[in-house]
Amino acid sequence: MGRNGFLEGKVLTVEVDIISQITERYSALRDAEKKVADLITDDIHSAANASITELAQQANVSEATITRFAKAVGCINVRDLKIKLAQSLAVGQRFIIEPPDQTSHQGIYESIKQALDINRALINEADIRQAVTLLHSARQIIAIGVGGGSTITSQELQHRLFRLGYPVVSYNDGLLTRMVAATADANDVMVVISATGHTPVIVETAEIAQQYGVKLIAITPTDSPLAKLSDVVLPIVHKETDFIYKPSASRYAMLALVDVLSMELAVNHKRRSRDRLRRLKLALDTHRTGSDRQPLGD
Repeated sequence: MGRNGFLEGKVLTVEVDIISQITERYSALRDAEKKVADLITDDIHSAANASITELAQQANVSEATITRFAKAVGCINVRDLKIKLAQSLAVGQRFIIEPPDQTSHQGIYESIKQALDINRALINEADIRQAVTLLHSARQIIAIGVGGGSTITSQELQHRLFRLGYPVVSYNDGLLTRMVAATADANDVMVVISATGHTPVIVETAEIAQQYGVKLIAITPTDSPLAKLSDVVLPIVHKETDFIYKPSASRYAMLALVDVLSMELAVNHKRRSRDRLRRLKLALDTHRTGSDRQPLGD
């Protein structure tokens, strides 16, 4: 391990968004170079596939200007510029071209409803039963989620299950998840939550846990690397629209699965659950005022 916390021999590379680079440096460009910048931002796909001669002709500048432009926006040469343009295209056109306006507030609620309806159809009762059996018999439940929606969902799993008396903790730091996986064993169950199932640190954490016999429950797409490592997969799908400004509704599908698991655990062990929930309600009611229908600490 190096001084900065990275593994020796591994180089951390961060890709710089070339479109942002061009936009930020535009005012400092020469007039001829601005013509190149305008050409590229108007049609990134064509620019990424054009030769230096074609770019020069289309922008009505010299080939030397194309080379100077590439260096002016932080590229090594024209080839490096074209590679970075291709990388920008790879993230999807919807992050480059302004999408159609979909700012209706009702659209937010409708997208959540659609996400829940789509994912509700994926529930397999046998998988839910198997997951609940594993969770109930676990010495400890380890909830793993790294990133926005996955972090929230793993924390929500902790919040749901401790109310029912289960030993559960949520981890969201990439390095810490690996450490926890290395100290767990066959008596433990790890619930790994990932909207994509491809995040390297999540997959690596699952691989480490698997080596030590930890049972793995994954909330993730079925065709993902994470799903292939898991003992039980509770599948999700996320259908993102071109309107990139709206938060992803897929996190509601993950949260719904947490509710399904917690309810099944509570109902399968009603007396234990009722005792825990009553004790929790008593502790809250002696602390706050209000009706007896208030949520249990939410």
